[in-house]
Amino acid sequence: MLEDIEKELRKKMIQVLESDFDPAHDIFHVQRVVHNAKIMSLQEGANLNVVIPAAWLHDFVNIGKNDPRRAIASKLCAEEAIKYLTEINYPKEFYSAIYHAIEAHSYSAGIAPRSLEAQIVQDADRLDSLGAIGIARCFTVGGRLSRRIYNDQDPLCRVRTLDDSKYTMDHFFRKILKLAEGMNTNFAKKEAQKRIQIIFDFINNLEAEITLSNI
Repeated sequence: MLEDIEKELRKKMIQVLESDFDPAHDIFHVQRVVHNAKIMSLQEGANLNVVIPAAWLHDFVNIGKNDPRRAIASKLCAEEAIKYLTEINYPKEFYSAIYHAIEAHSYSAGIAPRSLEAQIVQDADRLDSLGAIGIARCFTVGGRLSRRIYNDQDPLCRVRTLDDSKYTMDHFFRKILKLAEGMNTNFAKKEAQKRIQIIFDFINNLEAEITLSNI
C-alpha cells in the first residue's frame, strides 16, 4: 500500500513544487527528507503510515522565508496536506498524527514534537539544512532574497549584531549552527555532528580566503 501511495505523493509534490519553484525547497529536498525519515523510522520503530506522508507533504505550501506568514507556514502545510489525503482516501486514523508531524517540523513555528513520528520528520528536515547540501541551500535562499554573502567589516559577526536579513553568513550563526542541539533521534544527533563539522570547515576556509582578498 505505502509503495503505491508514495508514487502518488511524489507525483503530487512535483506538481505543487514546480508551480512555485524554489530551488532550496524542490522535489530533491523532499526526497532527501523522506530518505532520512525512513532510515530513522526503521531504527526507532516509528509508524511509517504517519512518517511517509508527513515527510512527503511537509512543504505542501511554500511560504517564503521573508513572508509575514512564515511562523504559520507549517500549519498551513498541515491543513492542505490533510485535505489532499482526504481526496485520495488515505486512512483517516492517521490524520491527526500526520497533521502534528507536519506542523511541528518547522523551526519558525517553534512547536515541540509530541510523537516519535513528529520528531523524525523534524530531524529529517533539519538535517537537510546542515552539511554541504545545507550550505548550498542557505546561499540559494540568500541569493533569492538579494542578501549579501557577508559583511566585509565583520564577516563572522564577532562584534556586531547578527542581521541575516542582510547577510547570508549571519544565518549560519543565528540558526543553522544551532540545529544540531535540537535533534531528537540518535541517528540525527550523530549525523548532525558530521554535517556541522563540514559547515565549520567551510566557515574557516571562507574566512581565510576573504582575509587574503582584503590585504
